[in-house]
Amino acid sequence: MPREMTVSDSVVVAAPADELYAQISDPTQMARWSPENTGASVPEPGAPARVGMTFVGSNKRGPVRWVTKCVVTAADPGQRFAFDVRVYGVGVPVLPIRIASWEYRFEPVEDGTRVIETWTDGRRRWPDAATRMFDPIATRKPSFAEFQRGNIKRTLRNLKADFES
Repeated sequence: MPREMTVSDSVVVAAPADELYAQISDPTQMARWSPENTGASVPEPGAPARVGMTFVGSNKRGPVRWVTKCVVTAADPGQRFAFDVRVYGVGVPVLPIRIASWEYRFEPVEDGTRVIETWTDGRRRWPDAATRMFDPIATRKPSFAEFQRGNIKRTLRNLKADFES
């Protein structure tokens, strides 16, 4: 069976799309909601995200810590923010390897905004056999898709709680 390459979930947040977009499209804010992200550095703090902008994210899973260099691929205020994770490393991002893409869509609804978070596995060239061996070691789940399903659920739950408190 081929591996699942994309996982998505959504939540309705009682906040305007522009306000949610402004926070989510600032990578330095993601640590507020994400179970793995611990922060980010951006070239121009406080400047709006733009396509082509790069940033370095710091992350942890249990005792393991790593950094990633990311490139913004969509920056449509109030509608869509997306980025690719293109470089990985411990301490500094040095290994050029496309790991994943992340996307956030914002849809106005009656009670606020539906925020849709999507993860797409960037390891397209990895053979399924290699991921079946690697993913359980790295995530303690059968696959990265299953692992990210839980991460997305927690991120969206935290986002909703933060904006509605």
